[in-house]
Amino acid sequence: MDKPVYKRVILKLSGEALLGKSSFGIDIEVLKVIAEEVKDIITLGVELGIVIGGGNIFRGVEASTKGLDRASADHMGMLATVINGLALQNVLEGIGVTTRVQTAIDMRDVAEPYIKGKAINHLEKGRVVIFAAGTGNPYFTTDTAASLRALEMQADVVLKATKVDGVYDKDPVKNGDATIFERIDYTEVLSRNLRVMDSTAISMCRDNNLPIVVFNLEQRGNIRRVICGEPIGTKVGA
Repeated sequence: MDKPVYKRVILKLSGEALLGKSSFGIDIEVLKVIAEEVKDIITLGVELGIVIGGGNIFRGVEASTKGLDRASADHMGMLATVINGLALQNVLEGIGVTTRVQTAIDMRDVAEPYIKGKAINHLEKGRVVIFAAGTGNPYFTTDTAASLRALEMQADVVLKATKVDGVYDKDPVKNGDATIFERIDYTEVLSRNLRVMDSTAISMCRDNNLPIVVFNLEQRGNIRRVICGEPIGTKVGA
C-alpha cells in the first residue's frame, strides 16, 4: 500500500470543479468521483479537511461588478459554498465516509458552527471536515479560507485542485508554449502575478512556511498520488 507523505491535509475545491459539463449547478456524477477519491485517501490514514467554493452557483466578486453591494454579494457567495458542502457531505456519507460540515456563518439547523478544537477533534477521529462559508467575512476568497483553515488545523499542506496540471508561466489555455513549474517560490508567484491562489492566501502560506501543491483534479487518482509524494503538479514553497 502507498505510504502518505502528509498526515493532515486541506484540500481546496473550487465550486467550478463540481460543474462537470454543465454551466451552472452541481453535477452529481462529478461529486461521486470526488467522493470516491476522498474515500481512497482516508483509507491511507490521512486526516482530511476540505474547503469548498461556490462559483458554480454564485460568484460574489462578479456580481459586485454588476451593481450588487460587495459585502452582500460575498455573503451570497458564502451561502453557495454551504450548498456545495452539504451536497458533498451527502455523497460522502452515502459511501460510508463519516463527514461533518462546519460553517463560518452560524446556521446550526444545517451544519455545525466552525469551532477550531471541534474540527481538530473530528479530524483526529478520522472524519472528513468540510469547511463552508469561507472565512465568514466579505472581501476574502475561499483560497484565503483554505490557507486560514490549514494554519488553524496545523495541516501539512494545502492541495489546490484545478483544471490544469499545475502552475504555468502563462495561461496554458491561451498559450500553447506555456511552461509548467515543478517547484516555485511564494515570492515569485506574487511578483509574477501567477494566479495560483489570491495574493492574501499566498502571503499567509509564505509567512507561515505552509506548502501548496497545485494539481489537476480531473485526472483520476491525482489526489492520492500527490498525498503519496509523487511529483504531480507544482509545489509552491520556500
